Amino acid sequence: MKVEKIYVYGYGNPGRSDDGLGAAIIKKLEDEKILEVVTDCNYQLNIEDADNISSSDVVIFVDASIEAKEPFEFRGIEPAADITFTTHAMSPESVLALCQDIYGKHPKAYVLAIRGYNWDFAEGLSSKAIKNLEEAYLFLMQKIRDMLSGKE
Repeated sequence: MKVEKIYVYGYGNPGRSDDGLGAAIIKKLEDEKILEVVTDCNYQLNIEDADNISSSDVVIFVDASIEAKEPFEFRGIEPAADITFTTHAMSPESVLALCQDIYGKHPKAYVLAIRGYNWDFAEGLSSKAIKNLEEAYLFLMQKIRDMLSGKE
């Protein structure tokens, strides 16, 4: 299936070192200026994001993870009604559930979890996280090319 619009949403706190991986990948992706790719970035997922993703064919949520295998993990997700509204607790699955419930839309969705190591209050990524970011970025760019060409 050829995809016409991909929404890539990075989230996390760049002031907490590797928690800024989501924002870092969005910054790199914005430099590509791909017409069919919409990017967004925030500290956490919010209720409003259901509206933001509702007009996309595909949404890719990007976040740092202390649990992901190195260098990153990529997996498909489905809507889940585990809706919570506390700091950084709204999951991508919850955003999808809201999108489906409110707008009747169900974009194909994925999570790209990039392995991080340092969550101290500091600007900048650790050297190991930078390496993982580079590998995740190359993977993401290929995945986007495949989706836009109909290979995926």
